[in-house]
Amino acid sequence: MDGAPIVVHRPRGSGGRRVTVRGTIIGLAYSDRDLVEFLRQAGIEETTAEDMVAADSSMIEWRGGRAHHYEAA
Repeated sequence: MDGAPIVVHRPRGSGGRRVTVRGTIIGLAYSDRDLVEFLRQAGIEETTAEDMVAADSSMIEWRGGRAHHYEAA
C-alpha cells in the first residue's frame, strides 16, 4: 500500500476537506469532529478514531494544507 489508508485532502475553496479511506470518498469534513464521525462510520471504534485524529496517527495523511485546518485557503 502506498501512503496512509486515510487521506484528508486539501481544503476546498468553499471550506471543508474531502476524506477518503483506501481511495473511497467517505465525506467532506469541516472539523476534527466530522473526521472522527466519518472514521466511526467506516468501522473504527469512536475512541480509537478520536485518538487517531488527536495524535496525528500515521494512518492519516493530511494533504495540501496544515493538519486540523478545514478553512479555505
